Amino acid sequence: MAIRTIRKEGDDILKKKAKPVQEVNAATLALVDDMLETMRSIDGVGIAAPQVGALKRIVVIEYEEDLYELINPEIVEIDGNQVCNEACLSVPGRCGDVDRPFKITVQAMNRAGEIQTHTVDDFMASVFCHEIDHLDGILFLDKARNVQLISDEQLKKRKRERRERARERRRAAGRR
Repeated sequence: MAIRTIRKEGDDILKKKAKPVQEVNAATLALVDDMLETMRSIDGVGIAAPQVGALKRIVVIEYEEDLYELINPEIVEIDGNQVCNEACLSVPGRCGDVDRPFKITVQAMNRAGEIQTHTVDDFMASVFCHEIDHLDGILFLDKARNVQLISDEQLKKRKRERRERARERRRAAGRR
């Protein structure tokens, strides 16, 4: 596994549409592993292949105790709406409000090449949508309003608060 360079706003690859993965092979799995290591190295929640310079339809998301490795993800159902304040590894120092569905269902291949279905809501629905947008060359800034500057300290505070809310949800659900 390797930590890859995160592509930043202004890099042409972030505005291109990623190509479907034709076969889950060793190169695909190496990319998925590199994406996971890269995301973890900077305490991210999600990352899309174009963000590390690969025009492949691959997304990795890790939150609480859940890990999603999505190959060729497709949103097949949406429900409700919410406004999410989003930030992005490829757009450091800014956040903004984005209209997102409250609940979505996504179909994607896993690392074994099997089709799986995931239904997520609330924060996770916004993360899935944000990362899948990357696969279509869309940055959150393309949809955001009320874009503001955010400091590293503010971003760290948001992450701490998000983790605390996750711990509270696990406690309420009887999990540690």
